[in-house]
Amino acid sequence: MAPETSVVTITDTARSTILGLRAVEPDGDDLALRLDVTGQDGLEYLYELTFEPLAEAGPDDALGRSGELPVLVPAAAVDKLRGATLDEVDPTGLVLRNPNRPSPAAPSAPLHLEGSVEERLQQLLDGEINPMLAQHGGFATLDRVEGDTAYLGMGGGCQGCGLAKMTLTEGIKTAVEDAIPEIARVVDVTDHAAGENPFFAPT
Repeated sequence: MAPETSVVTITDTARSTILGLRAVEPDGDDLALRLDVTGQDGLEYLYELTFEPLAEAGPDDALGRSGELPVLVPAAAVDKLRGATLDEVDPTGLVLRNPNRPSPAAPSAPLHLEGSVEERLQQLLDGEINPMLAQHGGFATLDRVEGDTAYLGMGGGCQGCGLAKMTLTEGIKTAVEDAIPEIARVVDVTDHAAGENPFFAPT
């Protein structure tokens, strides 16, 4: 591991929540919070938060600490996350405020969405969002649309994850609101208590 360095600041509120989630894990005291950049959506990075045994950290991972919480950032993500702050905001949950932005990606052919709001949202899930989540063993499903609010559930590697709300907030919410202007709010309706192995992303 690289020498200890604070890449990301974690507020007291966010740290308390994360430590509470870690406490219910077997051997929780041996786990570090791993914060990674998994891609980008336009001019925003996409993030993943997981728990990982500190002993399994890679040799180039940057190790920092927020109080009693070890924080790992992969070497490739250090410059992308340097100076970011992880906070908890009610009712959104964990939110990462990152001053860094990715370079604009080469334009790709946009999805052609048609039909009702529900139909377009399902097309977006099938064509863009779920392929992204599938890289981590997860998927999102459409529960319903009421007014300007879309209610989504998360399954696979996302279900049960105490950190999944950030995945929903940072990635899916942005994609949905950008593609479907009628949607102003995205709500996670998942029963995360039912998930298995909740705080680890599948390998």
